[in-house]
Amino acid sequence: MIPTDPVTIAPSLDGRRFVMESSTNSPVDPSSPSSFEYFERDGVIWGDYDGDTVTFGRFVGTRVGNQLEVSFAHVMAADGRVVTGTSGSVVEQSTAGIRLVENFTIDGVDHVSICVEVPTTPAGGTS
Repeated sequence: MIPTDPVTIAPSLDGRRFVMESSTNSPVDPSSPSSFEYFERDGVIWGDYDGDTVTFGRFVGTRVGNQLEVSFAHVMAADGRVVTGTSGSVVEQSTAGIRLVENFTIDGVDHVSICVEVPTTPAGGTS
């Protein structure tokens, strides 16, 4: 019998920032990608985001292990339209940091995006 490693649960997302690296919904502007700030407490996830095609957005949901389920709403920068949807994400941890693989639905169409953690700058450091 080959031993199997238990699934490693990624650390809390509380206070972490992420930027969108890729999305099937729209091209990502690498000079100004959407930026997400996450908060987490007792299995609840919430936060906000903006940048690229989004003026501002908010999300709220739950976390069980490395699985996130959230509902979101955001305002499109191009036309002010409000977009709502749901997302199921997997939190992945590697030596490069945490990334989120998001499966989401907008206007009944399924999409996938990848968000990567933005490294924090040590106190007194420069970015």
